Amino acid sequence: MKRWLKKDYAGWIAVAVLFLLWRQFGPGLPGDTVRSHDRIAEAFARQQSGIMVEFDARVRRLLPDDTEGNPHQRFIVELDNGHSLLVAHNLKLAARVPLAVYDLLAIRGEYEWNAQGGVVHWTHRDPGAGVKHGWIEHKGVRYE
Repeated sequence: MKRWLKKDYAGWIAVAVLFLLWRQFGPGLPGDTVRSHDRIAEAFARQQSGIMVEFDARVRRLLPDDTEGNPHQRFIVELDNGHSLLVAHNLKLAARVPLAVYDLLAIRGEYEWNAQGGVVHWTHRDPGAGVKHGWIEHKGVRYE
């Protein structure tokens, strides 16, 4: 009976360790990610910022790069609910995404409110190994 209990505890400990490793180093961030287009619209309506979001969107317009300070690739995306966002993808920390209008993307980054619909940035690995780890997935390739 004691041997069975030791195996049972060892199994639970292994599961807990794997879960903690996945939370620390896995594809997601702990805690504050919003996966809903409606939640992004709600954040816009409430003028909220600093929210990690993850969503699918379609490229609607390609913009010139922002070259002041760290260069950023900029483009407008539209969510399924019609909400439009600016995406500012840091080219110093991540590779350029080869985009065309109407391309479908999966995006993870930090939402910041503005009157035009908001901007999503931090679409790259956090160089400080903090919690603002983001990415853009395009045609099966993840740019982070």
